[in-house]
Amino acid sequence: RKIIFEKQWFYLDNAIGHIYGTTFEVTSGGNLQPKQEVEEATAETKEAGTDNRNIVDDGKSQKLTHDDIKALKDKGIKGQEIVQQLIENSTTFRDKTEFAQDKYIKKKKKKYEAVITIVKPSTRILSTMYYAREPGKINHLRYDTLAQMLTLGNIRAGSKVIVMETCAGLVLGAVMERMGGYGSIIQMYPGGGPVRAATSCFGFPKHFFENLHEFPLSKVDSLLSGTFSTEAVPSEPEDNVPVEEESNGLTDEKQIPLQETEEESTTEAAMDINQTEDQETMDLSAEDVEFKENKEKENKENVREKQRKQWERRKKLVETAALLREKNADGVIVASKFHPTPLLLSLLEFVASSRPFVVYCQYQEPLLECYTKLRERGGVVNLKLSETWLRNYQVLPDRSHPKLTMSGGGGYLLSGITVVLDKDKSDSSNSEALKMEEPSSKRCKVQDLHC
Repeated sequence: RKIIFEKQWFYLDNAIGHIYGTTFEVTSGGNLQPKQEVEEATAETKEAGTDNRNIVDDGKSQKLTHDDIKALKDKGIKGQEIVQQLIENSTTFRDKTEFAQDKYIKKKKKKYEAVITIVKPSTRILSTMYYAREPGKINHLRYDTLAQMLTLGNIRAGSKVIVMETCAGLVLGAVMERMGGYGSIIQMYPGGGPVRAATSCFGFPKHFFENLHEFPLSKVDSLLSGTFSTEAVPSEPEDNVPVEEESNGLTDEKQIPLQETEEESTTEAAMDINQTEDQETMDLSAEDVEFKENKEKENKENVREKQRKQWERRKKLVETAALLREKNADGVIVASKFHPTPLLLSLLEFVASSRPFVVYCQYQEPLLECYTKLRERGGVVNLKLSETWLRNYQVLPDRSHPKLTMSGGGGYLLSGITVVLDKDKSDSSNSEALKMEEPSSKRCKVQDLHC
């Protein structure tokens, strides 16, 4: 199919069969051809200046105009040759320093050389791409913060993880990649169904999805209270299908005699019409009947297919509910646009003791509230609210330095470990805390009343 990427269009047909990391050159017609490594002649670049202060960017240093470059492209001249001509026709190129010349060549190559490298998708590449292009879709989750989540959540092969995210499936894909197809993942989703746009970009094999389960957030409360039942799942009962079939059959039987009576009446009324016209009308009526019969069969097949899918959904939902009822999950990862406190408090019920949990939020205030609620509730230790700090460095010979632009913030993480919650102790500790908060005069009155 046709791919449009950064003002460049091409077809991927010729890329099939090559290994990841192969570099292709876009030829005329959008076809890809493997690029052959050619040693570039750098005779012109050897002459370099020592200072860039006297160079003025007035737009007059390049002799080639835009129309000249367009004419070169129309002739079919390759991008490498166009870059070479730009260097030769630049009046200030030889006065630039060696570093500035390299930067100039790199910039022109990116603009005029249609070179594409196909890389194997990974969590690092996809998270970097999403954060650079569409950060709103992943709740501004930076790639180093995602790495911290996978580490703090102890994501590994063979574990049983609950994932609740609204990051277009990026966090889910990262967890699946780290687990390598071993273990089970339960994805909690809001709304009508899970969103896995970024997950599909990883290119996982089919067996990765065999242990991926999904459960709606709207059913969590009923599952915890014990009132969960599959009858609430939207599905059509089996009795509906034969009723529809019977009704369709009756209406069709009624329609066919009506058509026949109409044809008989018309033939009786018009006996003088040519036999050829009668034959044509008969053929048309036969085609109509066949068309309706085919349409009925398609409708019946669609109904059966729809019912089969609904029953499959119900079966999967029952299996996922059974997994959650075991309450032995090895961890929880939450990265959503919703308030984290009610989400985490309900999902922690399905987690075994001595297991980690991680919550991501773009803002600090909701996590502070969640931190306070968890302290009051108990059952967790090693609570930490953290923010990772990231600075990119350019590492090149004689010019390694921090980059001028850096990310302002990558969100906040709340992490901790679950422990067994003793309700009796927690109730007594709460009552003691309340007594300590009361003034002495009120405490005396209460004690006198008890006596």
